[in-house]
Amino acid sequence: MNINGGPPAERRVDLIFFDAGGGHRAAAAALAAAARDQGRSWQPNPVNLRDLLGPLDFIRNSIGVRFEDFYNAMLSHGLTVATGPMLRLAQTLIALRHKRAVQALAGHWQTQAPALVMSLIPNFNRAIFEGLRAADDAARRPPTPMVTVLTDLADYPPHFWIERQEQYFICGSARAAEQARAMGHPPQRIFQTSGMIVRPEFYQPAPLNRDHERRRLGLAAQLPTGLVMFGGFGSRRMIAIARRVAAARLDTQLIFLCGYNQPLARRLSAMRLSFPHHVEGFTPRPHYFMRLADYFIGKPGPGSLSEAWLMGLPVIVERNARTMVQERYNTEWIEQQRLGVVLSSFRHIARGIAPMLDAAQLAGFRARVGALDNRAVFEIPAIVDQLIASPPHRTAGQSLHVDGRDLGEADSA
Repeated sequence: MNINGGPPAERRVDLIFFDAGGGHRAAAAALAAAARDQGRSWQPNPVNLRDLLGPLDFIRNSIGVRFEDFYNAMLSHGLTVATGPMLRLAQTLIALRHKRAVQALAGHWQTQAPALVMSLIPNFNRAIFEGLRAADDAARRPPTPMVTVLTDLADYPPHFWIERQEQYFICGSARAAEQARAMGHPPQRIFQTSGMIVRPEFYQPAPLNRDHERRRLGLAAQLPTGLVMFGGFGSRRMIAIARRVAAARLDTQLIFLCGYNQPLARRLSAMRLSFPHHVEGFTPRPHYFMRLADYFIGKPGPGSLSEAWLMGLPVIVERNARTMVQERYNTEWIEQQRLGVVLSSFRHIARGIAPMLDAAQLAGFRARVGALDNRAVFEIPAIVDQLIASPPHRTAGQSLHVDGRDLGEADSA
């Protein structure tokens, strides 16, 4: 059934993202690419929430800087100690502008009716839902399905990802699915995939000669190699990591991916380090560099971690007051599943790298990482197909099967 009354080929699914961090846009782009590759009958339509709610940007209205730019600058400078209080302050400001946000979204969707709205962002899901329902009511059409795809391994309640409203949820972990159930959502509205969204190109086979490619980048062919990455905007902590690895005289080499942070890339390039290294700015091919590495060092963001694991890399992360509150569960899961090393601080980076230089320990890490089978980016378009065609009505305990997978009772993450 096409709820908009048009032919199936014209069905549109709005994928809502914003640019606070790079993961939400990347997830939307990945799902759009997967849907097109699979030849789905619906048309993915990425929508930047900023374009709909720009005038309500409380940061820009106060200091003349867009919220996304403020947030990303905070990440690149490592100013994440107070993310808990800052998140609650931001949520308070969002709540104060809630009615205006609902009105703006309702106005957009009243004349731009999608077949389904998929939110890939936190904090605004109540406004998205109420704006969509107001548009449906004004246009006198059946309720448009809304689904929230959590791009974190777990929710950070209240009012972060999961709201008490009649919608669907796609969760990449058992923890997130349980949180949705605990909020009172029935099983038929909760889908559990096999992990987080990772771009389709990470799955494409790309045979390469690692020894040759390492030498081409100025690295040693056989030396254990770490990849250091802190999201799309880098972090000053990469400089401290470089210095400590040099001081420890470890038998390793590092690839630094600095993203859009060109000052950071210049500073790292200017450093005289005692070990082979390669510095790269923004690259559309992080999977290429990951294929040259043996382990990953970075912040415990769900996107970067999932990419590293898909490439077979155990991870080294830190958990302390600077760890963003919504990413702290990720570090717990790393320890539970023994997928890497969680440090109290990157000051102890030498201690974290040491197991990666031991052949037996590295093999154990790689075996557990290799046992993960994350296909979420290919599973979600099939779920969307079913939600558009006929929202599933299942009794408690039943699960939805998509592409041979049981998405209601998955045991991953």
